[in-house]
Amino acid sequence: MYVQEVRTCQRGKVYRSVLVRESYRVGKQVKTRILSNLTRMPVEVQQAVRALLQGKKLVPLDGLEGQEALDYGGLAVLEQAWQRFGLDQVLSGVGSERKGRLLKAMIFGRILFPSSKLALREEAGGTLLAKVCGLEEKDLEEDDLYRAMDGLNGVWSGIEKKLYREAQPEGASLVLYDLSSVYFEGDGPEGLAQYGYSRDHRQDRRQVLLAVATDARGIPIHVEVLRGNRADSTTLTGLLVTLRRRLGIREATFVFDGGMKSRWNLEMLTGMELEYVTRSTGTKLQEIVRRLPKDRQLWLTDRTRVMEIEHQGVRYVVAGGEWRAMRDRERRQSRIARGEEELRQIAKATRKGADPVELGSRIGRALQRIQAHKYFQYGVDAKGRFWWKLDQERVKEEEAIDGWYLLETNLPSAKASPQEVLTHYKRLAEVEAAFSELKSYLEVRPVYHWRPDRVRNHVRICFLAFWMNARLGTEWVAKGFTEEVPKVLRRLQAIRLIRLAPNGRPLIGFFSKIPADINALLQKLDLLPLFARPPKWAM
Repeated sequence: MYVQEVRTCQRGKVYRSVLVRESYRVGKQVKTRILSNLTRMPVEVQQAVRALLQGKKLVPLDGLEGQEALDYGGLAVLEQAWQRFGLDQVLSGVGSERKGRLLKAMIFGRILFPSSKLALREEAGGTLLAKVCGLEEKDLEEDDLYRAMDGLNGVWSGIEKKLYREAQPEGASLVLYDLSSVYFEGDGPEGLAQYGYSRDHRQDRRQVLLAVATDARGIPIHVEVLRGNRADSTTLTGLLVTLRRRLGIREATFVFDGGMKSRWNLEMLTGMELEYVTRSTGTKLQEIVRRLPKDRQLWLTDRTRVMEIEHQGVRYVVAGGEWRAMRDRERRQSRIARGEEELRQIAKATRKGADPVELGSRIGRALQRIQAHKYFQYGVDAKGRFWWKLDQERVKEEEAIDGWYLLETNLPSAKASPQEVLTHYKRLAEVEAAFSELKSYLEVRPVYHWRPDRVRNHVRICFLAFWMNARLGTEWVAKGFTEEVPKVLRRLQAIRLIRLAPNGRPLIGFFSKIPADINALLQKLDLLPLFARPPKWAM
C-alpha cells in the first residue's frame, strides 16, 4: 500500500486528490486499486497515514520529550582522526583498556576545553566526551585520571616510536628543534622546577624547559622535560642521542636557533655526519660584512636578495627583509632613547669627584638592563666630571645591516641552495609560532602537578594533543585551509546530538540543524559524511 497524490484538470480548474492505493497481480499483469480517498482529511492525517505506510513509528506530541542535546561536532572529527591514526594501538601498553580510554578523554579535553584534571568532568558536562571515549561521566574522577596518567611511565619511548612510524613512515629528513618554558604555580617538583630564563616572562616563578623536535611539517616527534635552569646550548647533545637511539634518525638536517648554537654542538653534529642550519650572531654578521669587497657590500641595500658567503671555511647565508629592517631601526631607536634618559638621570644625580669604578659599574648595569650598553661611551674626565656620548660609529655599523641576519650551515651548496637554507630556517620560525599558539590553546601552562613523573606525563598528554592537531592541520592545509585546528574543532562543537524519548524510552537520535557557514566548512574539509547520520551507539 502507498499514498499517491493525483492532480486532474477539469474545465480549466486543477483538482488534487490524495489516494491510498494497493498493487496486486492478476496472472502476469500488475493492477492497482483505490482503498481509500484521503482528499478531504486534514493534511496532518494525510502525512501520518503516509508515514505509517512507509513503516515509520508515530508518537503523540504530548508523549514526546527531549532527553538530551549534547555537543558533539568537534568530538566526531577527533574520534575519526583517532581511529585513522591508530592511536588505540599506540596507547596499548599503558596498562589497561580503561586507562587508554581515560587518556583519550584527557587528550580530547586538552584540545576542546583545556582544564585541570579536577575540572575535566565539569568541563565535559553537556558534551559527549565520555561516550565517545567509551566511558561514563562518573569515570572522569580526578584520582582515576591521575592513575591513567601514571600508565605512561616506562612506556613513553615506545609511544614516541609508534607515533613517529605513523607520521613519518619514510623517516624525517629535516628536524626542527625548539625550546620553551612552562612555569609552576607554587614551588613545583624539587630538582626539576628551577628559576631560569622564562619565555613566558615569569621570572618570579619556577619553571621547566620543554625541548620539542618536529619534522618539516611541524608534526612533533619528540618531547623532553628538562630542569628550568638548563642553558639552551647544553640541551642539544641529549636530543641527538635520543633521536638516533630511539627513532633511528641517522641522516637528517637539524635546524635550531642561535641560543642552542655552540662550537661544541656544531662539531658534534658534523662528527655524527649530521647537517645543520642555525642562526649566527649580529656581531659575526658585522665582522663578515666588514671583510666583504665594496661591490658586495652594496648588495645589502637590496633586502630581497639572499647572499652566500664562505668565511674561514664555514658556509654562511645572509638574508633579510624590509619588515625586519623597520623592526631593527625601531628597536634600536627605542633603546637609545631609553639609554639617553637613563644617562641624563645619572648625570643629574652624580656629584663631582665620584668614584669612576663604582660609577662605571652602576652605569653598565643600568644600560645592560635596557639592552643599550653597546650604543654609548662614557667616563669621568680629569676634573672628575661625568661625561657620555652616543657611539655614532656603532650605530652606523648596525644601520648597514638593518633587516639582515646570518645563517650558518654545513650543508654543501650542491645539496641546498642559499634559498633552500633560508627556507629550512623559516620553517623553524613557523613551528615556533605554531608551538606558541598551541601552548595557549592546550594550556600547557601553568602546571599544578608536584611529582616529577606527573609533570612529565602532563606534558606528554599535551604532546599527544599537539600531535593530533598537527596531523589534522597538515591534512587541512593540503585542502587549502589554514585556520588553527583547535579553533575550528571548538566551533564544530556547536553541532549537537539530540535524543528524543517517546513515553520515556530513548528511541530517536538526530543532529541539530547545522548552520550554513559550518556546513560549508565541513564540505571544504570533506567532513560532511561524519554528520550524514548519528552514530549507532547514539540510537
